Amino acid sequence: MNIRKVRQNKIISLIEEFPISTQDELIEKLREYDFEVTQATISRDIKELKLIKKIGPSGKSIYTVSKNDNEALLSKYQAIFEGTVISVDYAINTCVVKTHIGMANAACAAIDAMKWEGVIGTIAGDDTIFVLCRTEENAAAFCRAVKDIIDE
Repeated sequence: MNIRKVRQNKIISLIEEFPISTQDELIEKLREYDFEVTQATISRDIKELKLIKKIGPSGKSIYTVSKNDNEALLSKYQAIFEGTVISVDYAINTCVVKTHIGMANAACAAIDAMKWEGVIGTIAGDDTIFVLCRTEENAAAFCRAVKDIIDE
């Protein structure tokens, strides 16, 4: 087996075992197992393995293996979301997501498609989205997850 396949197999086992949310965390874990890798290598591996980010039990986004077409579609929506969202904040159980001008509808569709736990509904304007959550805790978790996705 070549070194790339061995490394990629290790990546899969690591993300199944640990809640890894950044490329830096993945690099650190791989180095613990004597894999010397660069960020560019990890980025290529992530694309080849079709890894996606999902919201984990803690509300933080983590890498996972795409297991079906729905997850591949989810990954595409997440990429749209990552490219359009500028910031997020909440008050009580309502979140406000700010996007680049004219991008709120695309980001809102992505939020809806991602089926966030605790999200009841969304409304999009031109550059602002209102997200209604069931509880204040759901709103806080949504904001943390969005900030994690957009690296805010």
